[in-house]
Amino acid sequence: MIKNKIQTLVLIIFFSLNWTNYAQAYIDPGSASAIITAILGFIAAAGFTVKNYFHKIKSFFSKKDKKDELEKKFEEKS
Repeated sequence: MIKNKIQTLVLIIFFSLNWTNYAQAYIDPGSASAIITAILGFIAAAGFTVKNYFHKIKSFFSKKDKKDELEKKFEEKS
């Protein structure tokens, strides 16, 4: 019973989203430029976020090595 309701709902949503109306519009160069700029900005922000978190994770796991290196350098200078 519930399965039938879910299937009916899915079919209604599917056909509603696929129902097309003709649009009397176009995308002008200014709109296309804004869309491309937004996409490039999103890619740059995602890349920076991944780089930032990767650096934090990498530094978290390599803290012991850095502390040991700093202690060795300090002992050599003394």
